[in-house]
Amino acid sequence: MKVRILVRLKPGVLDPQGRAVHHSLEGLGFDGVSDVRIGRMIELDVDEATTDEAIDQMCRQLLANMVIEDYSVEKLNTAEPA
Repeated sequence: MKVRILVRLKPGVLDPQGRAVHHSLEGLGFDGVSDVRIGRMIELDVDEATTDEAIDQMCRQLLANMVIEDYSVEKLNTAEPA
């Protein structure tokens, strides 16, 4: 089973990388962008028997810094088309 984990900074946490990208977009003439937040995506291939609780623990103990980051988990449909 494929699992996609999206990790983002919590609201209110300074995002210097996002600020730099926002500044660069403005410099390139892209108007209408009011804010940029940078995160990361992690994809895992796990056994079908892996529980939601185990995935949650992976995130809390290693994949996300719970002090400054939030995360969401998405299970991807890996079924082969007929």
